[in-house]
Amino acid sequence: MRLLLVIPSTTYRTHDFMAAAGKLDIDLVVASNHNQAMSALIPDSTLALDFARLGEVRKRARLFAARKPIEVVLGVDDQSAYIAAVIAGELGLPHNPVSALEAARNKHRMREALSRAGLPSPRFQLFPLHKKIERIAGSLKFPCVVKPTFLSASRGVSRVNSANELSKALAAVRQLMEVPEVRDRAYKKETDQVLIEEYIPGAESALEGLLIDGELKTLAIFDKPDPLEGPYFVETIYVTPSRLPAYVQRELIHTVQRAARALGLRNGPVHAEVRINDKGAYLIEIAARSIGGLCSRSLRFEGGMTLEELILRQAIGEDVRHIQRESHASGVMMIPIPGAGVLHSVEGVEEAKKVEGVEELIISIPNRRPVQPMPKGGRYLGFIFARGDLPESVESSLRKAHQKLNINIDDAGGD
Repeated sequence: MRLLLVIPSTTYRTHDFMAAAGKLDIDLVVASNHNQAMSALIPDSTLALDFARLGEVRKRARLFAARKPIEVVLGVDDQSAYIAAVIAGELGLPHNPVSALEAARNKHRMREALSRAGLPSPRFQLFPLHKKIERIAGSLKFPCVVKPTFLSASRGVSRVNSANELSKALAAVRQLMEVPEVRDRAYKKETDQVLIEEYIPGAESALEGLLIDGELKTLAIFDKPDPLEGPYFVETIYVTPSRLPAYVQRELIHTVQRAARALGLRNGPVHAEVRINDKGAYLIEIAARSIGGLCSRSLRFEGGMTLEELILRQAIGEDVRHIQRESHASGVMMIPIPGAGVLHSVEGVEEAKKVEGVEELIISIPNRRPVQPMPKGGRYLGFIFARGDLPESVESSLRKAHQKLNINIDDAGGD
């Protein structure tokens, strides 16, 4: 079976998906938004696309498929999942509706769909990004949350408690919208708009799942033990299984199922962020893709199966309803960047790897490279993975390992 994997040039996920495809003996074609180094030598295995030009994407995919027929199209992040749906539609292959993928990647469209479906939802408004602050602040109730409509990993997202903080947050989003890599991810007027939502208090959890003919198969519920109260919402630790009461987990799952139906998603991976408080479960976001970065390595399924392999098995038509996550607790820490500058070194890596329960530690940014913390930056410093008998021990292992690291950043390279 020939599968077209649409994957951005900046993703961490290429190796894991290609390894899974090799294990399944899938004839894999990689479509990316840059010219692969080997494309001239292996033209039947790569396809260069400009994700910003949808008409050209359709044309190039159609011409390629006329020469090498494609049976399945799959994306791995918000934008590439959208591109995959566009290509599948052009080729007449099964796919989620393009409108559902548009709603999943655009936070304002998502809010509108969830509100229409009657899900618990914060008050929200879409504003022109360059509108005068006094014309925005007067219509808001603080605290609220400022969000670009199309970015992930809480990039550009901040909580504001006053008109003065709102002015600073909007200025930061305007600056972020000028970054070429950010502008390349936008469609139509998205870089000129900002979503402002009511702040929802509560503990936050993430759900990783697969939609199978419209029904949600829950793969894992992750606790986020660090408080995410602002001003920024940089995620650090994910641990599963969840320690939430069973009835709360059921409500969380039900909320994600309703949200997927509201958007029109029916098949494939979903990753959802949900806040829980005394009023119920509030869906913060739902994405039509799996967990980002290298975080998928925190999950392992029967027989040592990876999340990427599970996703590919479903994509090629296998019945994956019976496949369950391993019994051990597991987790990941996304190592935050403590300041802007040039990364000089990360010391203590070998000591951190020796912490009981730690399975792997990856520093994903080389030395002497510029670094920028979230929410302005778009990358984490690296990832720590741990396993254990209980989620409490996994969390402890991650924190102990992180304490062993000494991250040295030269301020001279700042910004």
